[in-house]
Amino acid sequence: MTFIPTALSGVYIINNFNVVDERGLFVKTFNKKNFEELKLNIEIKESYFSVSKKNVIRGMHFQLPPYDHEKLVFVPKGAILDVLIDLRKNSTTFMQHMSIELSETNKRSIFIPKGVAHGFKSLIDNTITYYNVSTEYNSSADTGIHYNSIGFDWQIINPILSIRDKEFQYLDDFLNKNPF
Repeated sequence: MTFIPTALSGVYIINNFNVVDERGLFVKTFNKKNFEELKLNIEIKESYFSVSKKNVIRGMHFQLPPYDHEKLVFVPKGAILDVLIDLRKNSTTFMQHMSIELSETNKRSIFIPKGVAHGFKSLIDNTITYYNVSTEYNSSADTGIHYNSIGFDWQIINPILSIRDKEFQYLDDFLNKNPF
């Protein structure tokens, strides 16, 4: 496992350990010691996955304090364009965004710290995106920002969106009451 710092403070791309042999593929997506060496003390409380059609956009999601959480995201099948924006007022990368492709081919994960909103565009039908998070889901703290208000070019005209994601507040509205 190798950790690559990104342009966003505290966000890491992880090249996961993997082996391909006559049986198939083995990928290690988490090793506590490797994370602790970088002072990334994530304690996984929940794991879940989504299956998305091509051109689905999910996001930009996060939970509010005190239920905010770190996320470890990877794609065991298919491919996504993973997009993040830093909402932490005291961060050196506040309001900056980044994107990276995560796929079954590159076998990468991304570590997302508290206060960074997460979303993605599915690049292939039936893409599976797997999430490990450090807090349990809390419906009153679960929220997001409208995907098309963060200044990122998603390179799509008519994405497939949930009603919930369509109704998220715009970034400028969120900034007026930013709890991070």
